[in-house]
Formats: sequence, C-alpha cells, structure tokens
Amino acid sequence: MFMIKNVSKYLFGDSSKQVITEIPQGQLYIVRPLSPKGYSELIYKDAIATIRRTGQEFHYQLVIQRAYEEGEDELAEDDDEQGVDGLDKDEKTFLLDESLHFRSGEREGGESVLAWRDLSGDPGDLYEFVCDPSVPGDKIQTFVIGAVDAQFERKYRKSAHTATEAQLEAFKFDSDDSIPLASSVPDLSESKPSSKETAERMAKDVKSPKKTHDTSHHAASSAPTEAPQSRAAPQAVSEVLTRQSGELHLFDFASGSFIMQAPSVTAVVSDLGNWKYWLQITSSDGREWLGQEIVADINPVFNFEYLSAIFNHYTEDGSAYSWLLRFRDQATLEEFQEGIMQALWEQLNETKWAKVKDQDRDYVIEAFNDLTMDDAPQVEEEDEEEDEEDEAQSQGGQQSEHYDSDESEDDVELGNGDGNVNSQLAVGTKHDRSFVVRGSKIGVFKHNPNRHLEFTTNISKIETPKGRALKPGKVMLHAEDQNMILQDDANPNSLFHMDLEYGKVVDEWKVDDDIPITNFVPNSKFSQQTAEQVFLGHSKNAMFRIDPRVTGNKLVRDNLKQYASNNGFSAAATTDKGYIAMASNKGDVRLFDKLGLNAKTHLPALGEAIIGLDVSADGRWILATCRTYLLLVDALQQDGKNEGKLGFEKAFAKDSKPRPRRLGLTPSHVAQFQHETGVPLSFTPARFNAGPDTQETSIITSTGPFLVTWNLKKVLGGNKDPYHIKRYSAEVMADNFEFGSDKNVILALPNEVDMVSRKSFKKPTRESIAGPAIRLSGGALATPRRGTRQSHLREEIVNSPY
Repeated sequence: MFMIKNVSKYLFGDSSKQVITEIPQGQLYIVRPLSPKGYSELIYKDAIATIRRTGQEFHYQLVIQRAYEEGEDELAEDDDEQGVDGLDKDEKTFLLDESLHFRSGEREGGESVLAWRDLSGDPGDLYEFVCDPSVPGDKIQTFVIGAVDAQFERKYRKSAHTATEAQLEAFKFDSDDSIPLASSVPDLSESKPSSKETAERMAKDVKSPKKTHDTSHHAASSAPTEAPQSRAAPQAVSEVLTRQSGELHLFDFASGSFIMQAPSVTAVVSDLGNWKYWLQITSSDGREWLGQEIVADINPVFNFEYLSAIFNHYTEDGSAYSWLLRFRDQATLEEFQEGIMQALWEQLNETKWAKVKDQDRDYVIEAFNDLTMDDAPQVEEEDEEEDEEDEAQSQGGQQSEHYDSDESEDDVELGNGDGNVNSQLAVGTKHDRSFVVRGSKIGVFKHNPNRHLEFTTNISKIETPKGRALKPGKVMLHAEDQNMILQDDANPNSLFHMDLEYGKVVDEWKVDDDIPITNFVPNSKFSQQTAEQVFLGHSKNAMFRIDPRVTGNKLVRDNLKQYASNNGFSAAATTDKGYIAMASNKGDVRLFDKLGLNAKTHLPALGEAIIGLDVSADGRWILATCRTYLLLVDALQQDGKNEGKLGFEKAFAKDSKPRPRRLGLTPSHVAQFQHETGVPLSFTPARFNAGPDTQETSIITSTGPFLVTWNLKKVLGGNKDPYHIKRYSAEVMADNFEFGSDKNVILALPNEVDMVSRKSFKKPTRESIAGPAIRLSGGALATPRRGTRQSHLREEIVNSPY
C-alpha cells in the first residue's frame, strides 16, 4: 500500500501535466468472443496508450493513439477509412470509469495485456491492448495503478491519496473471466467454443451475471442508475388536468439507455393553484416513483412513433434524471401531452389555456412534437465534405499563438487578475477581425488561414468622451467595421461611438430623453458591410430608427412604433430586405415589413422568454433562443390565398398557421450534461451562418462548457441526430460563425478566445459528453499528429487571454 500511494502521488501530484502515464508501444484489438461479427479484429497495428487528465477535476481518460512509422503518414492521406475529422481512425478514447472493468493479465511467454469492456458492443466484447515485449514490466504496473487511481477519483470525487487498500481493491477486476487471446485472424483452435456453446453461455451470462470477489462496491459499479427518492404529492389539488396509465423507464448513465422501472404506472398532472402544477407517477403496487413541479426545465419531448414522452427531473440537490413514459396508444399519449402542455404553458404565461385560440394551441403543441416537417425532403446520413486542410487543423487544434515580443505589457494581460472575464463577441463582416469585450477592454483578433486567430491589439481603458470609465453592456460593429457602437448599462438612454482605427470613444449619441434602449441591430441583415449610418433600436415597448447624423436626440420620430402596454421586447433581427422580427420576454414574435406599421404576423408564445433572435437573409427562417430550447419557424406560407408569401409580407390565414420546430437537446443528453458538469441548461443566443453569398446551412449556440451546432438540412429532413457538440474546460461565454462560412466557429471562454472547425464537433455520446474537456491554456489538449513514432503527441495551445 505504501508503494502504491507513493506511485499515485508521483503520477497525479502535478496538475499541470496533461498526460499522467503512458505505454509507448503496443497493439490494439477488439475481441468479440460471443459475436457472429468475427472473433477479433486488429484496430491499430502500432499504438500508444496514455492516461490523460480532462478539463473536469477527478475525471481521466484512457486514450489509445495510432502511431505512424516514418513515411507511413503520407500513405495514410489517401486511405479511404479516414473519418470526417480523423479522430475515429487515429485515436480512441474511453472515460476511466469502473464500468469498463479495466484489468491486466500476463500470458505464457511473458506477454502483457490490458483489457476493458466495449460498452457500446455486445455482451462479452473487450478491447485489448497487447504491450510490446520491449515495454518494462514496472511501466505497465505503473499504468495499471494509474488506471485504478483514476477510477477511484471519478467515483469518490477526491484524491486517490486518501484511498484505503480495500477501496482500491474494488477497482481491480482480476476475478473476471480470463482475458481471451487476441489475434489479427480468427482463433480456430479447439479451445474456441462452438456456436451452440457460445449461445448457451451468452444466455447464462444474461440471466445470471457473474459475481466478483467484491459483493458491495463492484455490484454497485455494474448496477443501473437508481431512481431517486420521490417527493410526496401535495395535498391541495384544485384540478386534475390528466390521468394516464403507461410504463415507466429511467435513463441509465452507465449504459446510455432507458431501463424499465415499472410496467404499470399512473401519471397524474394536477393544478395546485396560483399557477403551480405538479406531476406525480405511482405504480400499480402503490410505490411513488416521481413527484415534481412542472417547470420549463422538465424539457418534455413527445415521440408518436414510439408512443412515448421523455422529460427531465431535478432533485432538491440539483441532480438531473431523465424519465420516459410509454403509452399503449396515440390517443393516450395525446391526452398526456395536452395535460403537460397546458400545465407548462399556464405556469409560464400565467394565463388559462382555455383562453388560447385553437390555432395558437396547435402551434404550441406542434412545436413540442418530435416529428418531421411534412414538406421537408428526407435526407440520408452523409459525411460532410472534407476540408482540404491539415488534419490537425480539422480537429480544431491550432499552433501556439504567442504575442510578439515588442508588444507592451499593458497590451497583454494574461489571466484574470483584473477580476473581469470575456463577455461578448463581435465578428467582423467587412474585414477578418473579431472583437472580444472584457470589462472596459476590447481585444482584437485577426483571422488567419487554417483557422488561426492572431491577437493584434488590445483597446484598453475605454472611457466616455467626458472621461468616465465605460464597461460595454452591448456592442455592434458599424459602417464597414470601422466603428463600434457601445452601450453602457448605467446609461440606457445613450449610445457611444468608438472609432476602431483610433481605439477611442469619440462621441456620445443621446437617443431620447424618455425612451431607454434595450437593444439595437443593423438596419438590414448585411448593412454593416456598407457605409449605412442608420440602424434599428428598441425599448421594452417601442421600436425606432436611430440616425447619428441628425442634430440633438438621434431617435427618428417619424419611424417610431410605440405600444401603450409593455410588450417586453427583448430581441430583434432584420432580413436582407430590411424586414423586422421582434421577440419578447413573454416568448412571442412579431413580424413587420416596415417600421411604424402594425405587425403582419404574430407568432404565439411557447412560454419561455426569448433571449436571442436571428433571421435568414431571405426571411424564410426565424431562429429564436430561449433558455432551454431554440425555436425554428418557417415563415413561408405553404397554402391559402397568400401561398408563397412570407409572414413579414402578409398575415397567415387562420387555416394556414406558421410551422414551428423546437430544437433542443434530448432530455437524456440534458441529464448527462448536468450529471457530468453540474451546470444547468442555458443556451447563448443562437445564430445562423451568414454572408451575402452564403446559404444558411447551420446553427451555432452553446450551453455551459458545450458548443452545440445543428445541421439545418438534417433538422428539416427529420434526422434523429441533427446536432453535434464540442466540450471545453470552461463556460463558453459567446460564440458565432466566421462571417461568410459555416465551416469555422469563433468562441470566447472566460479567459481565452479560439477558432475551431465545425467538423471537429462530435455526436453527443456518453464519451463525448463526459470528456475530454478542451483546455486552451494552463494545460492543453494533446492531439495526434502525423509524424514519426512517439513524437506525434504534441500539445497545441491557443493562449489568448488579454
């Protein structure tokens, strides 16, 4: 035990080390003892095994990387098995969790092998790393100790230095079946069981899982996620909205699947009064499975193909779970959906569902259905076109970006010693520049080829013309990116004009004495590329144009549309023709063809406040961001007297309602996100890729440490996997596409700025959600590089705080 603890301290003591330990040479196989797919398959003929830190404390990753001989990497460039981003071919990663049953063994002749379960494969499938004979035994033993410690730290969320010998023993699975022999060809020896024997063994294993030497801890490691204790149903119920029977399933974090908890339950949605609603689920034997208040975070999704409703549940300590109710027929699911949606809508809007018009109810319910758009073309899963760029770049990796030695110390402030963090991002439309706001400073970054951001300057100590310090609350590039318009939250009736060439605020524009400015946007979609001076502004109940050229107050009174009631306007966007979309914190959207007139179309609220709004250049697609979902609305009228017209131009007929699509993460992914990070779902304003000659094909947003991108073609085609993710080690503060393309994404973390390829995003799986978290400074992500053996592990850092 003394030796193990000393090794552990040596391995894990230096937190700046990304790689904990490694085995420099071996072969990776996948072995399928019971599968008709074939007995074994050689994955990497020559590989390196490492244990790495992730961006999350106490989480580590087992990484197997393919190594190339001198010259072999050039031959691989034309290999057909190359994946979209190269990662599937050259690297396999596994979160070091006890569910892997990681273990080691030694065969006759002294051959050492490491083995772990293939969690996505069939029962009995294993990955095996066969160590090269040249690897010293003590190095292998150190690797095994590191794996044990990593699993302990993930389970207990504390240093392995504190572990007892008994606790560490629980992560040694030596009593599992002996590690089967791996080879690059099927094993045809007499020792291999017949197909009948393997079938019998598989049935036996499924019915009676083998027990290990540890009957407590090990049993817990392979056990499914346990349902949390249910809260009791409130006594005071004014009305039952729906009562339906079905079967109950719980999402299992270890296996990534839903597991049945009860074959017969009753789900009751109740009105408690005062706009509070409750969901209680009870099994036929009287067990209370679930009790929770109905709020937006339950994130319900209704799938009529599988007659199921999936939703999230949060315990009092903030833990997230994902539940699935399956019903016997469509009518029962529709009744349950009606009850849930009524409760959710009334809770958010504090208005009775019965008062809502029928077509508005249909609009709300349709947005929550997990269905495809009727007129959308079906698309097959396809690889996106490959970039003709270096593979390391396609993974989002970049060369180290250090500042020039002649930059002044005042221009480069590393870290966050000033107490500020990056808060906003403005991407240039005329020149390849991005501007990042940090307190009273603005960092300027140049877009170089191959997704390379170069820090160029720091505009520090922003002040008003009167010398008062200014921390911009909102910013917008203006007039061919030569100027920037700033707003000071402490002065809501004025805007400030910064000349970017000089890096100084040169003017204060008083907009109006009585109307404060909530937000401001370009006069039309791409007017920032021109010398256009006029732009659009709005308050909570008024819309207006701002013209900095007029004397006195800059609000143009002739272009003022003011409402008597407080509509709670929260976001706006414009099309290429200057049509205007206006959203509110009540969740509704108004569409205008001209400022000063009434809205042509009013899209009803789903309930949540809209915090961001974007519109496609042609005005067909409206993209609204709420905290827990995005809303994509087709504004093109498909039938009726105004067929072919946009909702901006003509009102939708009563029998021709707009077509909404609610974009959200699946409840199980939301639960896994929060399970791994502890961060609740909260999207940043989503945006289309944009450019005068660019078709909108993608959507970008973020939540917590995850960037999320949707493929618009897949969304409209009904693809069940339309979004991909990329995880970072810190919260993503702001994000947007590079102007004129959907290939690259620019993002700001609290203390770093980065540009990444959209092709480096991954499908959301247990592994991609859990890690690794990409770290841009203070420890970088090691990524594979084509080159000589063992030299291909390099640390690539974008270190761009300022």
